Amino acid sequence: MNDVDARMDRLRRAARYRYQQLVDSEIERGSLDPDEVREERRLLKAADVAAHARAQIEEAERRGVFEGNPYHGKRLPGNDGRHDPDWWIKAKIEREEITGIAPPALALRKEDAELDEHLDALSSEPDVRDVLDDFNARVKEARRQLLGGPPVVTPLRDVETEVAGWRARRQERLAAEAQAAADRAAAEADRPRRWWRRRR
Repeated sequence: MNDVDARMDRLRRAARYRYQQLVDSEIERGSLDPDEVREERRLLKAADVAAHARAQIEEAERRGVFEGNPYHGKRLPGNDGRHDPDWWIKAKIEREEITGIAPPALALRKEDAELDEHLDALSSEPDVRDVLDDFNARVKEARRQLLGGPPVVTPLRDVETEVAGWRARRQERLAAEAQAAADRAAAEADRPRRWWRRRR
């Protein structure tokens, strides 16, 4: 920052201080609504932050900090326009393939998405019930914890509904496997035998 910019910055701060003193005296006299003043100050502060950020970016561009940056002037990958305050940690976990240290809310969401596949790998109903009971207990515990981070929005699983779904998927899978085995056996029977196997 050069001398002229520093002097302008000092003048702006002094003017802002004088303005705030004037507003405070008007509030004390009752001629201004404190809520309106608070909102105006919030907006001014937000504008100051935005102006400061723009100035920092312009200064960095002048110094050439962004040269060679493949994302300069482009939208960041994975940014679909919706606000997600945890976008950076999700991207880091996915990029680095980090497991075991995600916040409970994220870990439970991921586990919830993969739970049916995990249940389908089990062969007995008591095992399915144990996994569901454990999952529900961890969701309840995560909801009770006040550790900060993203909120736990993972729903509890109804054990009876999930067991019925597991049974139905298992029967479909077993029927499909039996049909595939029957189709293979039929194809084997229809295939002509070689002459050296015909003598048996």
